[in-house]
Amino acid sequence: MNVPVLEADRVTKMFGAFTAVDTVSLRAEAGEILSFLGPNGAGKTTLLKMMRGLLRPTSGRIRIGGSDLSARPEAARLLGYMSQKFSLYPLLTGFENIDLIGGISDLRSSEIRRKKEEIRTKVPDEILRQKTKDIPPGFKQSIALFACLMADPQIILLDEPTTGVGPDLRSGFWREIDALKKAGRTILLTTHNLNDAIRADRLVIIDRGRIVLEGRPDGRTMDIVYQEAVGHAPRA
Repeated sequence: MNVPVLEADRVTKMFGAFTAVDTVSLRAEAGEILSFLGPNGAGKTTLLKMMRGLLRPTSGRIRIGGSDLSARPEAARLLGYMSQKFSLYPLLTGFENIDLIGGISDLRSSEIRRKKEEIRTKVPDEILRQKTKDIPPGFKQSIALFACLMADPQIILLDEPTTGVGPDLRSGFWREIDALKKAGRTILLTTHNLNDAIRADRLVIIDRGRIVLEGRPDGRTMDIVYQEAVGHAPRA
């Protein structure tokens, strides 16, 4: 049996008496796109944070390339993580964020300079010179995704990556994701957008901390699949 790139084995996370993630098990393979769909508070973000090593599971195991993350936390370096709420420093400009994140990622100065030239082909200079807090949401997400990929991670965790992104930038985002998939990268993303969810190789619907559906929609419309799994229509 092939060792999965990433595996959650009966993972549970509790905050006091509240169970945010409840005995979740799943596997992700190289070159696979998984989308996590579910209502607010379902446990999607908590699950991604545990995979990134930012939260420790209450019970269960997360393995990266077969290595237990709790025993070998350095394995998390194989992951890139784009947070829903905090991916860029708001008082730094776009360029300054690239400098800082490149340094944190141990990139050489020459590589950081090359990355700054590369992002100028995706985002206008006048945007990159603004403080991140003043940048429009679509461009902010583009910069955050670029920063997430700077260290060339093998596994990419994206939390609501297309929030606030218009149709043109959304199309560009998916072109980049498809290119990463072809290069053998593994992508896990949370979303509230049904059009995003359907583009993944595998859909995981989470509700109240549990996986209630996993697989492909088999020709049914996404809103029907979601409603059957969760019990109500999806909310934006």
